[in-house]
Amino acid sequence: MKISAAVVARIAMLSALVVIFDYAMKFSGLKISFPWLPSLKFDFTGIPIMLSVLDTGLKAGAATSAVAFLAILVRSGSVVGASMKAIAEFSTVLGFYLGSRIIRRNSRLSRALSYILGCVMRVIIMFISTIPVFTLYYGMSLNAALTISPMVAIFNILHGFLSMFGGIFIYEALKRRVPPMISKQK
Repeated sequence: MKISAAVVARIAMLSALVVIFDYAMKFSGLKISFPWLPSLKFDFTGIPIMLSVLDTGLKAGAATSAVAFLAILVRSGSVVGASMKAIAEFSTVLGFYLGSRIIRRNSRLSRALSYILGCVMRVIIMFISTIPVFTLYYGMSLNAALTISPMVAIFNILHGFLSMFGGIFIYEALKRRVPPMISKQK
């Protein structure tokens, strides 16, 4: 399968935006702490990942998620933190993508299913991912990890909607105002 130069350029541009958002929000202190678990923070790095899926497809979302992993790893040195962020964002766009493929027509039902699957996929995958991290990496008891998991799930639902709504808002604005910027191939 050949990938056009335009698609590679789009992926590179959105990947660069992921890096810019991550670094700008981290060093400006604009990341917003989740009130019930302040170690979890809201940011905008998921929006370019969502844009890449909407514009170019799931493979582009995987590529921009990988760039998010690398950018966070280089900035923080934390393999665990970088991988958790990349897994969270990719699971969101994967669920959204699958939801958009179940009902093909561009209807409200299709969009609603995409949002729901995006959040459900993120919550399930992050639950499966965080329990070993909490117990093995942070040394929490399994009971403590399971106790805070509902708060982590609420955070993931909110952050998933932030990424999906933000990405769709910008995508729709670009589609209306700058149609040549939107890819015709997926």
